[in-house]
Amino acid sequence: MFKDSKPHYLLLDALRGVAALMVVWYHFFEAFATSPLDQRFNHGYMAVDFFFILSGFVIGYAYDDRWKKGELTTGGFFKRRLIRLHPMVVLGAVIGVITFLIQGGVQWDGTHVEGWKVIIALVCTMLLLPAIPGTAPEVRGNGEMYPLNGPYWSLFFEYVGNILYALCIRKLSTKKLAILVWILGLGLAAFSLFNMSGANHIGVGWTMADNNLWGGLLRMSFSYSAGMLISRVFRPMKIKGAFWLCSLSLLVLLGVPHLGAVSGAMWLNGLYDSICVLFLFPAILYIGACGSVSGTSEKGEKVWKWLGGISYPLYLVHYPIMYLFYAWCWEDGKTFAQTWPVIIAIFIGCILLAYAVQKLYDEPVRRWLSKRG
Repeated sequence: MFKDSKPHYLLLDALRGVAALMVVWYHFFEAFATSPLDQRFNHGYMAVDFFFILSGFVIGYAYDDRWKKGELTTGGFFKRRLIRLHPMVVLGAVIGVITFLIQGGVQWDGTHVEGWKVIIALVCTMLLLPAIPGTAPEVRGNGEMYPLNGPYWSLFFEYVGNILYALCIRKLSTKKLAILVWILGLGLAAFSLFNMSGANHIGVGWTMADNNLWGGLLRMSFSYSAGMLISRVFRPMKIKGAFWLCSLSLLVLLGVPHLGAVSGAMWLNGLYDSICVLFLFPAILYIGACGSVSGTSEKGEKVWKWLGGISYPLYLVHYPIMYLFYAWCWEDGKTFAQTWPVIIAIFIGCILLAYAVQKLYDEPVRRWLSKRG
C-alpha cells in the first residue's frame, strides 16, 4: 500500500476534535430536554454536517490525484477506509452491548429484551447494518438505526459517502461537481425550510422512520460533496488565529437556542440550519485549511494532534455511557443543577477513555491491519 506523502491538515483534525467535544455536551443536555425546542446547546446536531464536510475535503485532498495517477484502485481505497474506520466500529459495538446489559437489557419502557435479540443487535452493529424500527435488532424500542450506539447512523452515511465517491463522484469534473453541490444544497435547504423533519431542523438520519433516511442521505451528500469541491478549488491564505476563530465560531453556531421557540416563527430555525450548513461551515472549513498551512508552534501542533487523535474514538465511545446517564437522570427526574458534578466527571472520563482506546486499541490495530494489507 502506498505511503502518505502530502502535508497533513492538522488544524482540521483539531477542529474535528473540538466538534466531537461539543457533541458530547449536546448529548448531555438531551437528558434534560422535553423536545427540540428546549434542548440546551441546541444545534449540536449540526456537528455531524461539519464532520461530513471535513471528510469530503480530506478524502478529496488525499485521494483525487492518486486515482488519476493510477496509484489507487477501488479495492485499495475501500481497504484503506475500512482499516481507518471499522476497528472502532467493532469496539464501539462491544461497549454498547456492555452498557445495554448494565442498564438491565431492557427497552426504554422497561420491557425485557431477549438475549438472542441482543446478540443480533450486536452483530448488526459490528457490521454497520441498520435496524428497522420494530424489528429484533431495534432493542431499545425508540426507532434508532443503531440502538447499541446511536451515533453510528452518521458512520452509516459516511460509508455511503465513501462508496459514492469511489464509484462516481470522484469522476466528475470540478464544474460538474459544483453543479451537483448546488443541486444538493437547494434540496437540503428545501428539506429544512419546508420542515420535512417535522421539527424545523435538519437533525435527521438517526432512524429509518419518516423522512430520516433520505434526509440523512441529503445531509451527507451535500456536505461530503461540498468538502470535495473545496479541496479542488482551495488556495491557501495566511490567516492568524485560525484555530481559535474556527473553534469559537463552531461553539457559537452549535450553541444557538432554537430560533422558533420564543418567536413562534418556526421556519427561522430551518433557515438558520440551512445558512450554517450551506455557507458558514464551508467558510469555517476553508479558514481552518488556511490555518493549517500558516504554521504554528510545536506546542500548538501537539494540542492539535491530541484533539484530532481523540475525536473519532470519543465520538464512538461516549454515547453508550450516555444511555446509562439518561436512565439514571430519568429515574427520578434529576435536573442539571443536581447532576453537574457527575456530568463533569463523565465528560473527563469519556476523554480519558477515548485517549486510552486510541493508544491501546485503535492505532495498534490499524497498524497491524495495514501491515497485513
